[in-house]
Amino acid sequence: MGLGMKRLFHGAFVLAVAGLISKILSAGYRVPFQNIVGDKGFYIYQQVYPFLGIAASLALYGIPAAVSRLVAERYRNVSPSWRSFYLPIGTFLLGLAVITFAVLYAAAPQIAGLMGDAALEKPLKAAAFIFLAVPFTSILRGVYQGKQNMTPTAVSQVAEQMVRVGLILGITFLLVRSEGDLYDIGAEAALASLAGACFGIAVLCFYMKKQPIISTVEQRLPWMYIIKTILVYGFFICLNYMLLLLLQFADAFTLVSGLLEHGLDLDEAREWKGIYDRGQPLVQLGIVVGSSLAMSFVPSITKDQLLGDKKAVIKLLQSGWKLSFLLSIAATAGLISLFPLVNELLFKTDIGTYSLQVFMLTIFVCSLTLTTASMLETLGKWKQTAAIIAAGFLLKWLMNEWLVPIYGIMGASLATVITVACILAGNLYLLKRYLPEIKLFQLPWKSLIVGLLSMSVAVGLLYLAAVELFHVKTRILLLIYVLFAVIVGAALYGFTLIRTGAFSRAELMSLPFSSRLLRLEGRNKE
Repeated sequence: MGLGMKRLFHGAFVLAVAGLISKILSAGYRVPFQNIVGDKGFYIYQQVYPFLGIAASLALYGIPAAVSRLVAERYRNVSPSWRSFYLPIGTFLLGLAVITFAVLYAAAPQIAGLMGDAALEKPLKAAAFIFLAVPFTSILRGVYQGKQNMTPTAVSQVAEQMVRVGLILGITFLLVRSEGDLYDIGAEAALASLAGACFGIAVLCFYMKKQPIISTVEQRLPWMYIIKTILVYGFFICLNYMLLLLLQFADAFTLVSGLLEHGLDLDEAREWKGIYDRGQPLVQLGIVVGSSLAMSFVPSITKDQLLGDKKAVIKLLQSGWKLSFLLSIAATAGLISLFPLVNELLFKTDIGTYSLQVFMLTIFVCSLTLTTASMLETLGKWKQTAAIIAAGFLLKWLMNEWLVPIYGIMGASLATVITVACILAGNLYLLKRYLPEIKLFQLPWKSLIVGLLSMSVAVGLLYLAAVELFHVKTRILLLIYVLFAVIVGAALYGFTLIRTGAFSRAELMSLPFSSRLLRLEGRNKE
């Protein structure tokens, strides 16, 4: 493997690790946040969160990918210059950011009205400011990535997330103690995201001082080329990372109004939207379990690699799919089994358990969706996957309008699961169309069934013991029970899969702690 390829794979690994840490932070902090502000306060924050998430996706994925492409194509041997690169691209992006900020800020009353809650105007105005930071972080990240130096992006991403999470929790705790208005808390939490983004810019500037990325070599780029690359390529790439955000965006505009039609008053609708939003961080964490490790089997495949060794590439893709399938179905089944305890442990009450158990099915379907989308992206089919996600967003919106007035938050859960299943079906169709040789459903079904049964029986018995025998009620005891059940269930499931030959020797060697897993397997397997 050449030096350039090694650097590429090292950079991809660094970004993957940073992304994993950021996802865990992004999901994890919302549990203590809900505990501090309650379901109504959580509802307020979740109404503005999609806007914050869209800005974060643009700054992390969409625009840096487009800028990186410009650098890789036009500045292979030199760094870009201020006059011919940074100034025109920065002016264009800053113009877009100012327009986006101005529209969102001015339209906040109308957006709040569409969401069914006029009091959301202040948090929405606060959320608008985050878009002003996007041009600065995205340009610098994109240039470093174009030079195959992923470390500045990775470090700034984690640092930004840590500052953001710390400020959100700290400010929220202080405001609740001083009995501040919940809508003010939502606005302050949104501004904490801006502070995190500014810290991310400071980290990138520190790297610029150490590793300069500005030269005096003039190489002008046509304006139309800049605009097309950023708007088209950046937009489509960004959509591929925004599946969960777009589903939350649809919920933000349709759920409260649908619950009002369901027969609830406004206060009840806000509370139930907050209860439904309890599922979001759990789904996000479950997807990290179900898809992140599987991505190690989906390398940065080029068309040349695919043509040169198609059989090996397909084998890797099939392994990635299998691992995602086996992990995500276990995470989903385990969480559904334990959800009455998990709901009470994390969110103080078990309200909404049945609807949220249905919502947890999203973990399985969405993990497979993201895995297949990653496969298609490596094949250069990012436009097609983005189009399917855009269609899914429309489907989710329409299904919420239909199902929520009838079934309440259960309708929203069903709409999410059905929507993601349809997106997965579209991705599978594309994969089969472009790689007809791939066999995704040749899975170790016997090992899977035995593993799920052993895990379900163990977790079920522990749940019955907790509820019927020991009458566990305090959160400390609940935490001990849930952690014990998770460890026992995961260990039994993994042990069963390995002992029954669910993985090939090559697949086991690609996983963490491979030497121990091979010893556990107990036999040599080609």
